[in-house]
Amino acid sequence: MGFLAALRFLTVAPVGRRTLTPEELAAGLPWFPVVGLLLGLALAALDALLGLVLPPFPASALLVAAMVLLTGGLHLDGLADACDGLFGGHTPERRREIMRETARGAYATAGIVLVLLVKWAALASLGGPVRPWAIVAAPLLARWAQVLAITAFPYARAEGLGVAFKGGATAGRAVAAGFVAFGAAALLLRAPGLWLAGAVTLAAWLLARWASARLGGGLTGDVYGALSEVTEALALTVAVAMAGTALVQVMVW
Repeated sequence: MGFLAALRFLTVAPVGRRTLTPEELAAGLPWFPVVGLLLGLALAALDALLGLVLPPFPASALLVAAMVLLTGGLHLDGLADACDGLFGGHTPERRREIMRETARGAYATAGIVLVLLVKWAALASLGGPVRPWAIVAAPLLARWAQVLAITAFPYARAEGLGVAFKGGATAGRAVAAGFVAFGAAALLLRAPGLWLAGAVTLAAWLLARWASARLGGGLTGDVYGALSEVTEALALTVAVAMAGTALVQVMVW
């Protein structure tokens, strides 16, 4: 039940129930990294096919588009709302209000453009034996970042979709998700995978702590989505830096 709930919520896959109960959402939390891994494998397979007929720049652009389509733009929507709220308000209360508004401001547009641009630039620059494994690892670690934020920080609202996830965010489920994330990253990229997982974990915690302070001591569902997008871009960028290191290429190969 938990796996299907996570797959249904995080992707456009037509599996499970269309409307998920709070219990199903909570049970899906430890499966987030597994769904991220499946997304990464699908993207790596698509990248291999695109690489047969297209040069890196357009192939990478189509891969970024596939990232959005496979998730239904779920996390991009959160990124837009989080950017408007976190950067546009002057008080925690006003920031949370802005996140509920349907209108998009300049910060939302800038946030989406910048994150997508960073992903595209990183993918276009990523080559060698690191490339396919980094493409798999990025969505995996981004979903782990969500579990970390949900578990480690309070929820900033009395209601909302995030309440169900927060209610199911037990230490055991977080440890299980972390084990999957770090274990899979190590299998994919060996020792560099652990470094990458550690970098994403630290960045996610720091960003979540900053956002929590801006919102008066808690996070929202929009922030969870924003963290996924930002840490995914970060993972790809760090992988580019790693790919330029001869030692890393040897270790991954």
